[in-house]
Amino acid sequence: MHIPDAFIPLPQAAVYWIIALIFIALSLRWARKELSDEKIPLVAILAAGIFAIQAVNIPIPWGTSGHMMGAALAAIVLGSPFAAVFILTLVLIVQGVLFGDGGLTVMGANIINMGVIGGFFGYYSYRGFYPIFKSPYAPAFIAGWLSLFIAALACAVEMAMAGTFPLGLGLFSMGLYHAVIGIIEGGITAFAIYLIATARPDIMADSTGVPT
Repeated sequence: MHIPDAFIPLPQAAVYWIIALIFIALSLRWARKELSDEKIPLVAILAAGIFAIQAVNIPIPWGTSGHMMGAALAAIVLGSPFAAVFILTLVLIVQGVLFGDGGLTVMGANIINMGVIGGFFGYYSYRGFYPIFKSPYAPAFIAGWLSLFIAALACAVEMAMAGTFPLGLGLFSMGLYHAVIGIIEGGITAFAIYLIATARPDIMADSTGVPT
């Protein structure tokens, strides 16, 4: 899902950067208020895990690349979509600057897709489905799958607006690949929440509803 440089014209990329910077500023405000010393190691673990699962990229015809994302997991565990924006921004900066994974001029678009769209859809779909299931695990699976799928479709729309590839083919390719990858994403999200809730339910209680 990483968009490389030259896939989006610079004026369009600048618009995405402006939008991304607004959300980055809001995520930094969240970090200042909510990121206690106790949660910093958890943020580091989540960032490292997200970096690792994003390292496996599948080239997609009429698309960019397919991979897992981790935004829903970060948002659910830390209890805010801005946590996903914060962590995904850090991950994307390291990937783009040090490893050349994703372009620098288009990093704003990548942050919007993976951090903002992934984080907000992941968090609020989890909160919406939780009252139905009365358990964190099925909603976490749905949130993981949905966040990845919607972010992939948004990426396809951006590519079509940039004239990189046709909208129909882009939506089909990005949607199909990420619908399948999303099954793994959802499973990892649910399983990770189960492991964290089992080991440290005090951390998970506020954001997931897991009883302490």
